[in-house]
Amino acid sequence: MSDLAPLTGEPLALDLVNTRTSAGDALTTPRDLRAWWTLQADRLPDEMPQEVTAADLSAVRAVREHTARALDRVRRGDEPLAADLEALNRAQRAAPAINELMWDGSAVTATRRRDGSPGRRLAACLAEAAAELLADPAVTKIRKCEADDCVTLFLPTHPRRRWCSAARCGNRMRVARHYQRHKAG
Repeated sequence: MSDLAPLTGEPLALDLVNTRTSAGDALTTPRDLRAWWTLQADRLPDEMPQEVTAADLSAVRAVREHTARALDRVRRGDEPLAADLEALNRAQRAAPAINELMWDGSAVTATRRRDGSPGRRLAACLAEAAAELLADPAVTKIRKCEADDCVTLFLPTHPRRRWCSAARCGNRMRVARHYQRHKAG
């Protein structure tokens, strides 16, 4: 995942969509998914399993594709395809979450848990994050990085933000503009 390392720190569903970079797909092998899962570990409820399988990768990539298509339409104010919404709903239903109740000796505690394989649990968690983002009114504020060769989406925290990262694309675009101005002169 080194050359294709996606930026992180956006809403979880955007971070997932952003694993498709202009350089290619950052989730092509179970090992890539494991690396991304490690990057996102503090934002995910389940611990990463010892082994990440091809089936886990397939489930997560399916959620990513449906999220990307729905997000592309919704952020422009268009109706998403029913098939994409149903696929995200199906992913959530494949590993339903419950608040598991336990007595700890002095009080009842509730711990959120999902049933299913690790890949299905991860896909369900990501589909849930996509559902929250798609239903959020802020979804229409999501932008694509203005760098010519970047496809990263971001939710700007400042209205003047133009690039996915000032360090990655912002500096590169400013240097290119500076070069073009001085080359013409």
